[in-house]
Amino acid sequence: MAASAALAACAAGPDFHRPEAPVVSAFTRDTLPGQTAGVEGPDGLAQVFRSGLDVPADWWTLFGSTALNAMVRRSLGANPDLESARASLRVAQELARAQGAGLWPFAQASFSPSRQRVSAITTSPLNSGDSVFNLHTAQLSISYAPDVFGATRRAIESAQAQSEVQRFQVEAAYLTLTANVVVGAIQLASLRGQLEATQRSVQASSDQLEVLKRQRQFGQIADAAVLAQEAALAQARAALPPLQKQLQLQRDVLATLSGRFVADDSDEDLDLAALQLPAELPVSLPSELVAQRPDIQAAQAQLHAASAQIGVAVANRLPQLTLTASGGAMATRMSELTRADNVFWNLAANATQPLFDGAALLHRQRASQAAYEQAAAQYRSTVIAAFQNVADALEAIKADADALAAAVQAEQSARASLEIARRQLELGDVSPLSVMLAEQAWQQATIALVQARASRLADSAAMFQALGGGWWNRRN
Repeated sequence: MAASAALAACAAGPDFHRPEAPVVSAFTRDTLPGQTAGVEGPDGLAQVFRSGLDVPADWWTLFGSTALNAMVRRSLGANPDLESARASLRVAQELARAQGAGLWPFAQASFSPSRQRVSAITTSPLNSGDSVFNLHTAQLSISYAPDVFGATRRAIESAQAQSEVQRFQVEAAYLTLTANVVVGAIQLASLRGQLEATQRSVQASSDQLEVLKRQRQFGQIADAAVLAQEAALAQARAALPPLQKQLQLQRDVLATLSGRFVADDSDEDLDLAALQLPAELPVSLPSELVAQRPDIQAAQAQLHAASAQIGVAVANRLPQLTLTASGGAMATRMSELTRADNVFWNLAANATQPLFDGAALLHRQRASQAAYEQAAAQYRSTVIAAFQNVADALEAIKADADALAAAVQAEQSARASLEIARRQLELGDVSPLSVMLAEQAWQQATIALVQARASRLADSAAMFQALGGGWWNRRN
């Protein structure tokens, strides 16, 4: 056993080496600016990019909303998908521990009492020659398969790597859940803002229609102007049901993420004004991203498991050694089991070497090598996709700031144009059609401004998700 233990220090197959981090100095083609564009107003601040700044574990608190924080906590405590991922992790951990038992001897004890009668033409197995007798057998058996070529150790290594895969899949599920809740809450607030803006537009169109009706009574305008305003009001009202539908569907999504039935859900009090834009955005070093992203770490662990399976396949083609020992006692009376002449024992060793199996073991080894190449390709794909996520988030954040600045200017211009058109209508300088067109332009600009604000918040959340979500800073 000592000799076999010494041999087991060398395991068949390749030793796993962590892949090198990509030699990339930046995420985007263009040089990243120090900050984004900014505009006047509470939601128009310029966001600063901080290279090397660590990502906090509770990154969603940077949005400054207690309602949002409560939604995330509720989802983390009751989401069934996250609970399922955690249970899968426990399964993988227990299977890895079970695999580790292969390095130890296996022992079992047995006791078999029986009453027997032998045929008259058969010789009794007893010295007494009795044909009817009781037989008590107590036995202890021990078997041990020395891990000479490391098949067991490689299997344990693979099981532990699979456990790591599940661990990082839990982190990925955690990150996906928190990001979905944050983005879903922002979308909910955006839909409410769009709905409120549309309702204001409906009210303004309704007020304008009453003015036009009074002017028609005094003969100041023709029926065509009133009919055109009624059509504009109907068009504005037609935009309400789709927004209300999207709002309800988004509430249903958030209820599901929090592990609740839609019928049991309560309305969330959240609007865009309650959400703060994070002033500083961390930008991790490209060399650090591979260690931060849970999907990359899971792909690396899967690559490790595939590497260990090559060792298992190689070792299965080599000689297998098994040592067995058994001992016990056999007697017709329980009281005689301890007599020395009733004791029996057996020691045995067995070595087997596959000679011909139709090349099945060879093809299994080649299959494990192909599986490793597949895992390596999937790892590279995961890394490339992760870098793309960060690059997309950075480009989106820069574009969002410019889009918000344009949306603010457009809304201000449309509002000022509408006010001028209304005053001119009162003085009779313009037709009601001009006011109606100005109202429609202001409505569209208002909704676009709400969407621009929401996009900036959502893409900031996507940035934290792309960087891994700070799971390494979480204490539990």
